[in-house]
Amino acid sequence: MNATAPAAPRSAPLRVGLIGYGLAGSVFHAPLVTATDGLVLDTVVTSDPGRQEQVLAEFPDVRIAASPDELWKRAGGADALDLVVIASPNRTHVPLATAALTAGIPVVVDKPLAATAAEARELAALAERTGTFLSVFQNRRWDNDFLTVRRLLADGELGEVQRFESRFERWRPQLKGGWRESGAPEEIGGLLYDLGSHVVDQALVLFGPAVRVYAEADARRPGAETDDDTFIAITHANGIRSHLYVSATTAQLGPRFRVLGSRAGYVKYGLDPQEGALRERLRPGADAPWGEEPEHLWGRLGSGESPLTGAGTPVPTAPGDYPAYYAAVAAALRDGGPAPVTAYEAAHCLEVLEAARTSSRDGVTVEL
Repeated sequence: MNATAPAAPRSAPLRVGLIGYGLAGSVFHAPLVTATDGLVLDTVVTSDPGRQEQVLAEFPDVRIAASPDELWKRAGGADALDLVVIASPNRTHVPLATAALTAGIPVVVDKPLAATAAEARELAALAERTGTFLSVFQNRRWDNDFLTVRRLLADGELGEVQRFESRFERWRPQLKGGWRESGAPEEIGGLLYDLGSHVVDQALVLFGPAVRVYAEADARRPGAETDDDTFIAITHANGIRSHLYVSATTAQLGPRFRVLGSRAGYVKYGLDPQEGALRERLRPGADAPWGEEPEHLWGRLGSGESPLTGAGTPVPTAPGDYPAYYAAVAAALRDGGPAPVTAYEAAHCLEVLEAARTSSRDGVTVEL
């Protein structure tokens, strides 16, 4: 398993190289890296002049590289990086992670790690052969509502869970363009692999492995080349069913979570506030309280009536904690501890995503 990193020297901060400065790199990774004790953002790789200017405006002391090759050349030398974060387009994840691991550089890869579970396992095997740390950025494991659901399950508040409903819905009736909406298979675009990576990963973390998958994936907007409205049904090995929705075409948003158990249900509306805060250039540690939401957004726990009519008891939402991911990465690199998310876990998620794609295309239920 590639879950454990060899311990690194404890003296100086760990130097981080970031590949890509689009949405993932600029909004998520750069701010979270710089907010983590023991990590320092050293180099950002982007060939776009406008993004280079943006990097230097936000992080004046950071070095700029035009190509990832500049990072590999530094491997093994006095100027070598301690970690590389891959936040570039999906099609580049596997080749760049392969190059980093071959060079012996610890690496974090944004989701999805790869297009297929087989590719993810190949990367995991390469990490094992080279003795190099590899982790996948599944930040939604540290969403406020997800942490709250985990707490309710651990406390037995719901009784025996029967069905888990998760929605990551948006109202974006107009296409934006770009690789995320491309139908070219090599781009790994569409919502199934984008938001679907989050909701499937969360379901597997909560309820364990999937044994059966059914899906409906549609391209609804005029000119759409890939799915923008997708439903995934998972039957877990323990019998729990997860119903997962990801959409850019939802005019009326449903609850983010509805968890139904033998004793009670929990319903939560609204998205975790951390992405919005990061987009507004608020920063963990500098802008407190981080990841908290007002009481009127708390979910409700109860039975027999809709929370929209006032039924149920408000449940304080746990603070969201994206900084915990990179804190765990830093601890793993320093002390040889486990990766917060492993490539094998990403492979299990990709198995479900591949099955969902097959199910939707062929109109069948896929057994895993």
